[in-house]
Amino acid sequence: MNYRNPRSAVRLGMLPAGIAIALAPAFAGAQEQADQSATTLDRIEVTGSRIRGADMETQQPIITIGREQLQQQGFVSVADVLQNLTSAGSPAIARGEVLASGENVGGYYVDLRNLGAQRTLVLVNGKRLGATTGGLQDLSQIPMSAIDRIEVLKDGASAIYGSDAIAGVVNVITRKRFEGAEANAYFGQYGEGDGDKQTYDFTIGAVGDRGGVTASVEYSKEDPVWAKDRWYSASGNAGPKYPGSGWSVVSQNGSFCNPAVYDCTKSSAVWMTYDGSGDPTDPANYRPHAAGDRANSNEQMMAQTAIERRSVFVNANYDIVDNVTFNADMLYNHRSTLQQVAGYPYQSQAFGTPLSGESAFNPFGHDIEFRRRLWEVPRTTNSELETYRFAGGFNGYFEMAGRTFDWDVGAMMNRNNLTKFGHGDMSLLASPLALGPSFINADGVAQCGTAANPIPLGTNLGSGECLPWNPLLPYGVDGAGSLSDPALQAFLFPYYADTGRTTTTSYTANLAGSLFELPAGELGFAVGVEHREEDGRFVPDAFNQSGMSTGLPATTTQGAYSLDEVYLELNIPVLSDLPFAKELTFNVASRYSDYSNFGDTTNSKFGFTWRPLDELLVRGTYAEGFRAPTIDNLYGGVGGSFESYTDPCGSTSSGNVAGNAACTSAGVSPTYVQLGQGGAVCTTFPCQTGYQFLSGSNPNLTPETAESQTMGIVWSPRWVQGLDFSLDWYKVTIENVISSDSVDDILGDCYRLGISARCEGIVRDPASGVIKFMQYGLTNKGAVETEGYDFGVKYRLPETAFGKFSFDWQNSYVSYYRIKADDAPDTDWTNYTSRGPNFRLRSNLGVNWEMGAFAAKWTTRYYSGMSEACTRAAECTDPLYSSPDTNAPGKVYPLREVGGNAFHDLQVSWKAPWNATVAIGANNVTDHQGPIMFSAPNNQFPYYGGFDIGRFYYLKYQQRF
Repeated sequence: MNYRNPRSAVRLGMLPAGIAIALAPAFAGAQEQADQSATTLDRIEVTGSRIRGADMETQQPIITIGREQLQQQGFVSVADVLQNLTSAGSPAIARGEVLASGENVGGYYVDLRNLGAQRTLVLVNGKRLGATTGGLQDLSQIPMSAIDRIEVLKDGASAIYGSDAIAGVVNVITRKRFEGAEANAYFGQYGEGDGDKQTYDFTIGAVGDRGGVTASVEYSKEDPVWAKDRWYSASGNAGPKYPGSGWSVVSQNGSFCNPAVYDCTKSSAVWMTYDGSGDPTDPANYRPHAAGDRANSNEQMMAQTAIERRSVFVNANYDIVDNVTFNADMLYNHRSTLQQVAGYPYQSQAFGTPLSGESAFNPFGHDIEFRRRLWEVPRTTNSELETYRFAGGFNGYFEMAGRTFDWDVGAMMNRNNLTKFGHGDMSLLASPLALGPSFINADGVAQCGTAANPIPLGTNLGSGECLPWNPLLPYGVDGAGSLSDPALQAFLFPYYADTGRTTTTSYTANLAGSLFELPAGELGFAVGVEHREEDGRFVPDAFNQSGMSTGLPATTTQGAYSLDEVYLELNIPVLSDLPFAKELTFNVASRYSDYSNFGDTTNSKFGFTWRPLDELLVRGTYAEGFRAPTIDNLYGGVGGSFESYTDPCGSTSSGNVAGNAACTSAGVSPTYVQLGQGGAVCTTFPCQTGYQFLSGSNPNLTPETAESQTMGIVWSPRWVQGLDFSLDWYKVTIENVISSDSVDDILGDCYRLGISARCEGIVRDPASGVIKFMQYGLTNKGAVETEGYDFGVKYRLPETAFGKFSFDWQNSYVSYYRIKADDAPDTDWTNYTSRGPNFRLRSNLGVNWEMGAFAAKWTTRYYSGMSEACTRAAECTDPLYSSPDTNAPGKVYPLREVGGNAFHDLQVSWKAPWNATVAIGANNVTDHQGPIMFSAPNNQFPYYGGFDIGRFYYLKYQQRF
């Protein structure tokens, strides 16, 4: 693989990220089994190859999930189905990550091998699905009712499809030439009585002598689940075992610090809260702020966001002549996602907005600092995404020199229009006025300004109006200046609107056939060209861009690039019908890509298929891959966030290095204790800061490079009919990884590893030692490598008097998943196997039964144990854990480990005589609860974001006409 950058003469090393081998359709598992009815002996193009032929399917490590398998599951989206493949990684932007922001929130993304959703390419009928500026491809755009089957290639395929096909390829193939009509209704609900899901769809099709039209319309709605209603989040982010632990000192009760008496920046300062007994302007009516006054922000948080979708998909095709067909796909999708998080934890010190000594609500005659969570106005974001997609073209075949050649030309346009409406962040133009001088006017009403120079009462800030605010009144306490006043809310809390648009346009031409006959068969080939353009922008509201609100600051992302590509693929049969060589075939492919923004790259792939016996298949691949930087990677703006991290210099944090040379040179005392929001001492880790940090893009990024290797066998012993085995090994290495630098990585490099260059962006308060500011961004750094095995067994029993039984057992075992930092030696990898969501083993066991009109399916989904750094000594299962993979040999890192988890699903169905099917089922039928994970992997709460959050019942009805 060659790569040249016109801005630099540096040659990039080869780098994998193509991911390894998938199971043959005949041997896929409960969620991965093949739809045999979809296979024909015509010239077909399968995912992973452009050469058409019935034998190509056996050469590819492909999982095919047919329509029947989709209907046997209790899920309402493509991503939910794919998330339960054993090879699937942790969900990208899980619905429990309610604090996630930006244009990607609300989408459904698939991540193979935990290599990142942006490294799995998604196709619709062989053409790219449009992506966000961050490179994520939203599978929720595709209505389930329009899908015929899903093909999943778990192998690097950049030589065939170009950028992003590192971990694998998902190809969603829609229904064509459907005749008749079909209606479906789905309703489900958690056992707790919440999280309602409903989907209604209708498909109609007509087929004529030369063509057909198929149209699917779908409506889907998923209600939110609230954190206060789940065991893992109701009592706070330390879990039910530690109720109240880690609650925020910035609470809805409000509190103040008198700077005339205390240094309010110190954790030793005394903060006072109104006791509700009398005049709030009388200092005697205040008491010390106590632990019981703290805020459990989870009481106002969604545990899962709400989503509503409306989709229309139409396919039309027409045979212009016998060997030329016109085909067109049209998609419209509208997705609405609602998020709610707790009211903002306002701290006057952070914004320089004390309660003025001249305020009518101030108990003293001088400025005072205060804290107040804005409980009355929770922060909400409603993301509205509209997708328009058209893909059309001509395809056909022709004869030449006694051979058949297939061709196609086409164009595709995919556009996403996004509007995000936000509310609940306070205006920093209005709050200084509301907290400034005020007085009680002649009508007994609090008014901004002074009696000599009053400011008109009203909510129109732009017209010079103002309403005063009393932040010392607790939530639920009425009075002048109370935040419960709708007029005051209107003055302080404007509505914000972010907008975005991404457009993908491509033009393609392909030719495939055979060149000549070899002794073992025909030499097949495919060749093609593609021109693609990516254009995108995301524009935050002007208030957000200016930083004049309590919301996270952000700037505009805008950019575009184009590329031209050409590829060649050859399928070379070498041996056939010989002893120990029933088949030996080589497949080679190479793709040249020329990008307008970084240069060109060539990626190649080599594969083989060897069948020593009729019942035994051996195959393997070596593939090069790459992922080009996205628009957001290169041209994204700067954004702010309140990060959660563990300070290595904090003397109470796990694995700390307090008092070492790097910490003391930064002026940090060996007894320093990490401080969180409101300057409170952190008791759980990672701990959220009360200061905004900034992160952004990098215009100098270069592509990731990848190598993937696979080797596998598929065996169907002749002496046991219906029994199939598969065993596949894979190894994927990604180098030059584009990743967002993290606060923990920077702090670890600076203070643990002593890399002085990594300390430059860390700003600490010289008095308290707390980190007040950091700015960091994307970078090409280090490598990611993973290796593992897929093992599957499928057994189809002969039909009995009790019906038909079949068993599917599929496993994905990870030997290691590790990451290496920049410039680290090859021996200095950090192992993340079993850490958080990087499961050592995932296993699915499916049992199917059919008898007449009745059918049942039982599925067990198993996840092996998880581990995390200890945050509490009482929770440590291995307090003396030390390993070379921690990048600090000999250093003890206390470890907490939890056991494996199994979730069981059941569905029972009946085919009614009036051409209908009724199904009832339950996901997580045993109501299993996963373990508390204080590190909150893929979640805002102390629970893995990919686990079931309760028993979910559902009912499905299908009527065919």
